[in-house]
Amino acid sequence: MLQVLSITIPIYLVMAVGWLATRAGLFQRADMRVFGKYVIHLALPALLFNALSSRSVAEVLNPVFVAAYAGGSLLAMGAGILWARKVSGKPLSASAIAGMGMSCSNSGFVGFPLVMQMFGASTAGIGLALAMVVENLLLLPLALAIADADLGEAGAGASRAQRLRTALRQSMRGLLRNPMIHGIVIGFLFTVFGWRLPEPVAKAVNLFAMSTAA
Repeated sequence: MLQVLSITIPIYLVMAVGWLATRAGLFQRADMRVFGKYVIHLALPALLFNALSSRSVAEVLNPVFVAAYAGGSLLAMGAGILWARKVSGKPLSASAIAGMGMSCSNSGFVGFPLVMQMFGASTAGIGLALAMVVENLLLLPLALAIADADLGEAGAGASRAQRLRTALRQSMRGLLRNPMIHGIVIGFLFTVFGWRLPEPVAKAVNLFAMSTAA
C-alpha cells in the first residue's frame, strides 16, 4: 500500500498545487488552456518521438499490450453504452459518448506520469504511444460511428452506411491533425530506418519531452 501511495501521492500533490495556484490568482482559468495546448502540441509529441525513436522495432511493437489494452477498453465501452441505454435510458448517441468517456483513458495527463515513476520515461512513453494508437484508431472512430448511427434530424436523409462513412472521415481528419499522432508516426519512422537527429536538435526535443510529466 505504501508503495502505491508513493506513486500516486505526487500526482495529487501536483494537482493540489495547480488548484491552489489558480485559486490564489497566480494563474487564471484561461491559462490552463495554454498549459494544455503546450502539452498536447509540443511536449507530448516530443516525448512520444523520443520514446519510439530510441528503441528497436521489436521493443516498440508489443501485440500483447495492444490486444490487452484494446480488449479491456472495448469491454469498458460496451459496459458504458449498455448501462447508459438500459439503466439510465439515454439515447444511443449519448450512450456512445458515455461509453467513450469510460473507455478512453487519461493516458497523457495521468497515466504517463504514474507509469513513468515505475518503469521510466522511455518505457512509459512506448506504452502511451500504443495506448493512443488504440484510442485514436479504434475507440474514438467506433464511438463516433455508434453515436452517428442514432438517427436524428441532421442525418435523417442519409443512409446508415453514408453516415458511418461520414463519421469515419471526420475521425480520420481529426487523426491527421493530431500532433501526438505526428510524434508517433515520425518516431516510428526513425526507428524503422535507423535515423538519428543531429545532437543539438535531439537535445532541444528532449527538453520538451522532459517537461511532459509535470
